[in-house]
Amino acid sequence: MTQSTATKRDTLLFWIFTALFCAFMLTSTIPNILSAPEWVDVFKQLGYPLYMLPAIGVAKLLGIIALLVPGFPRIKEWAYAGFFFDLTGAVYSGLAVGGFDPLMLVMLVPYVLGTLSYLYHHKRLRGALS
Repeated sequence: MTQSTATKRDTLLFWIFTALFCAFMLTSTIPNILSAPEWVDVFKQLGYPLYMLPAIGVAKLLGIIALLVPGFPRIKEWAYAGFFFDLTGAVYSGLAVGGFDPLMLVMLVPYVLGTLSYLYHHKRLRGALS
């Protein structure tokens, strides 16, 4: 496979994984920003202050924008880190308060999509430097 073909493949896979990851994250971002009643209930169950709900939603929205706007590799690194902390915090909070629930396995989806997006982001960066 030529370098150009590999670069095109990596770019395509990056955008597929990134779009799916961002879509998944968006499903909680908008309700967080709007302080939707179901998210207010979740935050109350977890013992978090409600003022954090829209703040986390805005942070996620900024992270999504950072991942989707071309360029800005350093900002993307911060966005990936923020999403990893958000997802890990959500899983840990759920486990700490309610214990393991098999429905929590759905959280593997954003971890896998985010990891694949991150890996292909770096493959693209290496390809651009060659």
